Amino acid sequence: CIYTFMSYIYSILYAVYILYYHFLIHMELYMYNFKLYGICLTLKFCLSYKYRMDSTRMGLRATNWSAPIVWTGTYNELVLANYYEKHPVAVGLIVFAVGSYIWYYLGRFLESANMFFMVNQKVIIYVMLDDFSSMPWIDLSRHRTLKIFRVKQERRWQDISMMRMKIISEHITDHIQYEVDYIFCMDVDQIFKAKYGLETLGDSVAQLHTYWYKESPNKVPYERNEASEAYIAVGEGDFYYHAAVFGGTTTQVLKITQDCARAIMKDKKNNIEAVWHDESHLNKYFFLHRPTKLLSPEYCWDLGQNKTPDIKSVKLIWNYKNYNLLRRHL
Repeated sequence: CIYTFMSYIYSILYAVYILYYHFLIHMELYMYNFKLYGICLTLKFCLSYKYRMDSTRMGLRATNWSAPIVWTGTYNELVLANYYEKHPVAVGLIVFAVGSYIWYYLGRFLESANMFFMVNQKVIIYVMLDDFSSMPWIDLSRHRTLKIFRVKQERRWQDISMMRMKIISEHITDHIQYEVDYIFCMDVDQIFKAKYGLETLGDSVAQLHTYWYKESPNKVPYERNEASEAYIAVGEGDFYYHAAVFGGTTTQVLKITQDCARAIMKDKKNNIEAVWHDESHLNKYFFLHRPTKLLSPEYCWDLGQNKTPDIKSVKLIWNYKNYNLLRRHL
């Protein structure tokens, strides 16, 4: 009798479980678990994509427009190497260094790039600086070329930051588009720590910001001044991108830099300066023209941040920044 009763109860519970399971599937609920008799598991659910994006973004592997987000373990180095051996490409790397940034950062950036950036690929490094005499000596590896160009010193560091979009677009138009297939633009105050390779190549590549990659668009520091060309309304946006790293094909990077330069100059004409300067305009561009590939924070990490489980292999780190000292001597 007791056995029959327990079988009956079990059948009811099993039927409830099946109904509940199908309910979860129908409502697109995911990562569900039960909390029973002290066994605690987390119930996470999603009734729409927007809700899913507003929850934690740690370890997100793709965007809602199907652009991959590159993390350690999401690519096969051997497959990439075999493909690009048959379809060789040249990759450019643009870096700006003016004033004290030359002696404080440029040498370490170039040495680490020579060691880790696009290993065994043809690479041209374009250095934009205001003083040729301060250029450090770098013993380049095979397949590496260094090209140095003079840029005008600006009165303020903000102007240096914003004018680089115009300068990059001019150099791509004049010669870079004929020399390389892909180009990355990076801040000089960074150091490569591990292989930064072919997995990062794409038509237009954006870098998730270390500080903001877990946050919903409502919480990130987009430009909120409606008069600015960089304006993104509250409730809009996808991710917050870091201007310390962006790239893509020369054609796409030319579009990115030309659009950002035009927007910056229009704001300048109206005496408007976006909250995060060229980064605000870059975020507006990627809001209007979504990138085809995103790099996880492993590709531009601040060691001052506590590493979470999703950060497994850091490729590029922020160098120590003493802005008060550096910007005083620009």
